[in-house]
Amino acid sequence: MAVQLWETLKESITAYTGLSPSTFFTVLALGLALYYLVSNLFGSSDNGLAQDRSRGFEEQMEPLPPPVQIGEITDEELKLYDGSDAKKPLLMAIKGQIYDVTQSRMFYGPGGPYALFAGKDASRALAKMSFEEKDLNGDLTGLGVFELDALQDWEYKFMSKYVKVGTVKATVPVTDAAAEGHATEASESDAAKPAEDGPSGSAAKPADNGPSESAVKPAEDGPSESAVAAKETEEATTADEIEKKE
Repeated sequence: MAVQLWETLKESITAYTGLSPSTFFTVLALGLALYYLVSNLFGSSDNGLAQDRSRGFEEQMEPLPPPVQIGEITDEELKLYDGSDAKKPLLMAIKGQIYDVTQSRMFYGPGGPYALFAGKDASRALAKMSFEEKDLNGDLTGLGVFELDALQDWEYKFMSKYVKVGTVKATVPVTDAAAEGHATEASESDAAKPAEDGPSGSAAKPADNGPSESAVKPAEDGPSESAVAAKETEEATTADEIEKKE
């Protein structure tokens, strides 16, 4: 039975390949040897690449550190968390609320499709779906109803997916009206200054120098003439009375 199968196989090899059985098996052996040789030469580099890829994947799959609360910071301080420093968390703000988007670094990190939003309050840009530099801020003035609704959807998404870690410190610009108010207060304080300092020097001078010369002059010159005449009359009357008694 086995001999019949071998004879049938040899006839089939000759019929389909045109080669003798010995030649066919020789070519087959050379092909296998060549395959193993090529595999050994280039298989090591492939294994190295596979190992590097697996190592990188494991690094990406490492657990992220827990979000750190940063409190209230300014826009300039928020720019430090744009993903350029891998040791810092990746932050982004919506309507003044800062969220940690480190887990979505592939989207908001360097090279991601939304990388320009990182480290900024991108409320206006998200509401308008704009990627222009002038819209990368938290100013909501002039936005329509549909734009505000779109921003609200973004906020709900961030609230449900990311952790809030702080707020953006609001800056109040100094307007012309405020400057005029300060000028008015300064003028009012200048006008009230003399009243606070007390009476003027000319008004206080008589009190400091005492009574005027005209007021003290009669006291310095002695009794008046009418007083002297009355005294002389009294002396004459006394003399007459003395004479009558004698």
